[in-house]
Amino acid sequence: MEIEILSVSGSKPLGKIRVNEDATVQDVKEKIHQGLKKSMYPERQSIKLESKGRSLKDETTLKSLNIGDGAKLYLQDLGPQISWRNVFLAEYAGPLFVYLWVYQRPWILYGDVTSAPGTVASVAAICWSLHYAKRLLETVFVHRFSKGTMPLRNLFKNCSYYWLFTLYIAYHINHPLFTAPCNTCLYVGVAGFTICELGNLSIHILLKNLRPPGTKVRRIPKPDGNPFSILFNFVSCPNYTYEFGSWFFFTVLTKCLPAGLFALVGLYQMSVWAIGKHRNYKKEFPDYPKGRKAILPFIL
Repeated sequence: MEIEILSVSGSKPLGKIRVNEDATVQDVKEKIHQGLKKSMYPERQSIKLESKGRSLKDETTLKSLNIGDGAKLYLQDLGPQISWRNVFLAEYAGPLFVYLWVYQRPWILYGDVTSAPGTVASVAAICWSLHYAKRLLETVFVHRFSKGTMPLRNLFKNCSYYWLFTLYIAYHINHPLFTAPCNTCLYVGVAGFTICELGNLSIHILLKNLRPPGTKVRRIPKPDGNPFSILFNFVSCPNYTYEFGSWFFFTVLTKCLPAGLFALVGLYQMSVWAIGKHRNYKKEFPDYPKGRKAILPFIL
């Protein structure tokens, strides 16, 4: 059957394509890339039923949308794209490099430094490095992304957030005049940080196992026997709960105000994401557990 493609901006006709009756939106994108707009690869396209409507999902069939021969679809250019995997790698490699750069070469920021880093500064550098090394490894071996790409312009915003906050925190903790907290803070901070990092990793592995490779299957996440997964009985996004916990205990470990600010800003952003996911879970699954909160047990 023949489909007419129009531009979202001004509804300008771009041409026509031919697809099978059982074609999906992804097939439409491929046809547009091959014929009408060779410079516009499928990830860069948004296909809509109306010029101001919502983007259609790639797996949606034209038949399910009652689209037949002679129908019209609207095309929006999303701009240059970058894969989510590459975005994550860029976001997390920066903090690892920047923090160790400040820790190992303090003279770049502070001038001549004669004293060696203290115990707390060294432990903080280890914790920071392990966290972002874990994130990089998870990006490569654990995470499965429901969306393939994001606009390239967002890469600079995301990287700026992580990289500049890293420089802000590293500057204070590795400063020659940094005052280390008591040993109790050190021990409690390291213990809590370690537990939360293991919990975060456990949840990411559980979520990976919920979705078979190459699919977009969604299921209700539930505890799987791993003690860290018990948090699913209380919140929808325990990975965010553990993530906030890691930075809370990192703040206890260092008693560094910028680290605490980083934890709070992260909590705010993750709460926004968690509330959205919690709402989607309840909408998608009628039997979704009613007692769960989004991110903070019994609170939020």
